[in-house]
Amino acid sequence: MEEAVGGEEFLFKIVVIGDSAVGKSNLLSRFARDEFDLHSKATIGVEFQTQVMEIDGKEIKAQVWDTAGQERFRAVTSAYYRGAVGALIVYDISRRTTFESVKRWLDELNTHCDTTTARMLVGNKSDLENIRDVSVDEGKQLAEEEGLFFIETSALDSTNVKEAFQIVILEIYNNVRRKVLNSDSYKGELSSNRVTLINGSKSSSSCCSR
Repeated sequence: MEEAVGGEEFLFKIVVIGDSAVGKSNLLSRFARDEFDLHSKATIGVEFQTQVMEIDGKEIKAQVWDTAGQERFRAVTSAYYRGAVGALIVYDISRRTTFESVKRWLDELNTHCDTTTARMLVGNKSDLENIRDVSVDEGKQLAEEEGLFFIETSALDSTNVKEAFQIVILEIYNNVRRKVLNSDSYKGELSSNRVTLINGSKSSSSCCSR
């Protein structure tokens, strides 16, 4: 692949989806601000945070959208899938019903997003091992069947949270790179609300370097 034009930055939109109370908001706050709220309330509508990484000397901005899990918000949040190039599908390892809902969330994701969207199945609340209701093997098997990355996390103690987001962001970057960034036709595609190219000065902040 030819090098992208110097000074380019990338903005990737990522959605975090899953049933209510699986810990989506706390995963996002742990990733973006290294915070955890024991009294976190249900998300109303949609919220998002932006985090910056550096890959291959290029600034990557991940705009991560936290979508409400309650059924009554489905019509509101469906529009926010548009333009997403990455997704974390989250379930709670201590609540089997949230795991059983994963395929429904995948169906919704497939309806609104391109098949090349980078997808990660996340078994959250791994700190609740003593009341685990979904085994690691079950999570791995579902991920293999659906062609997903898989990881277990704990937003409470921060286990694997950054890793989950970083794997998805790196996969998005690799997907973009494979399509040859310097082709004019692909730059047109990038600007059509899937991956936004931002031209400007590079920021010195980053959460990780490669």
